[in-house]
Amino acid sequence: MSVVYSVTQLNNEIKDLLDAVPGYRNLLVQGELSNYKAHSSGHQYMTLKDEGASINAVMFRSDAMRLKFRPENGMKVIARGRVSSFPKSGQVQLYLTELMPDGAGALNLAFEQLKRKLQIEGLFDEHYKKPIPYCPEHVALVTSPTGAAARDMTRILGRRWPLAKVTLYPAQVQGQGAAESISRAIALANAIGEADVILCGRGGGSIEDLWAFNEEAVARAIFASELPVISAVGHEPDVTIADFVADLRAPTPSGAAELAVPDRMEYRQTVRQMDARLHVAANRRTAMARHRLEGLQERLALRTPAKYIDEKRLLLDHISERLLSALPARLARDRQSLKLMNHRLLTVGRGMTQTRRLRFTRTVATLDAISPLKVLSRGYAVATGSAGIVTDAASLNIGEELRIQFAKGAACCRVTDTEKE
Repeated sequence: MSVVYSVTQLNNEIKDLLDAVPGYRNLLVQGELSNYKAHSSGHQYMTLKDEGASINAVMFRSDAMRLKFRPENGMKVIARGRVSSFPKSGQVQLYLTELMPDGAGALNLAFEQLKRKLQIEGLFDEHYKKPIPYCPEHVALVTSPTGAAARDMTRILGRRWPLAKVTLYPAQVQGQGAAESISRAIALANAIGEADVILCGRGGGSIEDLWAFNEEAVARAIFASELPVISAVGHEPDVTIADFVADLRAPTPSGAAELAVPDRMEYRQTVRQMDARLHVAANRRTAMARHRLEGLQERLALRTPAKYIDEKRLLLDHISERLLSALPARLARDRQSLKLMNHRLLTVGRGMTQTRRLRFTRTVATLDAISPLKVLSRGYAVATGSAGIVTDAASLNIGEELRIQFAKGAACCRVTDTEKE
């Protein structure tokens, strides 16, 4: 008796049958992409076809996020996934987990596997990156001596910074044994130790041509280098494992040479600008210092001790003039007082005894003998200078003015010479 299936039962049974086949769970399918569509949900829908047939395929969002390229219609690919059926429509299709460009799929897989391994080990971490010297004195080139990259880097280094010495460490950059050759050249540059920085790379090419820079040996040689390494592999879109490990990635070999050394023209311009700024700053500082000095001089002129001394000297001259002017009047008063005293003494003496009178006479004679007026009457004089009465010739200065007081009158004179005795 025949079994009657509903459409749903049939489609579910077809799905179960397909899912039960072990070989359908993880298989590789080669074909060309068509009808590619990236849904807003993140799922990607496409058709794989060849000359004789086609099959629908879907890649869910979680798997599509791991793609390293954007699929396009007409692209030859190798897809990994499982065969199953969608019960709703009964359509048999591929559920993809991985998609690789045909011809480069194995290399891409190896690239991603090594990249993941080295990243986990920390070879890409930023804290391992060594700084690139600003003005290297010696640059090492690790590349093929016959390639265009060596000529371009040497030319640009000589043009930008001719002071830097350039040493080429020859290496095979393509084919069998290239990775080992590059690693040995990097190790040799470190062993010699003359260079300040290493430029490691080659010109552009296919992924197979550049594959030596995706080898683990080269990655570990760059990481172990004590000298900073600038990777200079291929063209700008090309990315290799060496770029991730190197201390600095350049888009091209020419770009690496430009990153390695400064531009002498820019350096010269910078020096000129700094020199101009230095002159401006020096002139500004000099002007500020001059202004401050002038201010201090003005303040010093107002508070200088010389001004105080000059004022006191004027006061001293005024007092000296007053003293000198008062001296004759004082001498006249003293003379008058002395005459009056003599008169009184004589009057008193008339009433004294002979003995007291004799004693009084002697006293008067003594007073008269020691009187300044008596001294002046004998031809002596009193010399008065700026410091008062002069008693020592050594205290006088040549050219100093003196006032000479005589018994009668006075005279002003100027010192022309002095004698100690």
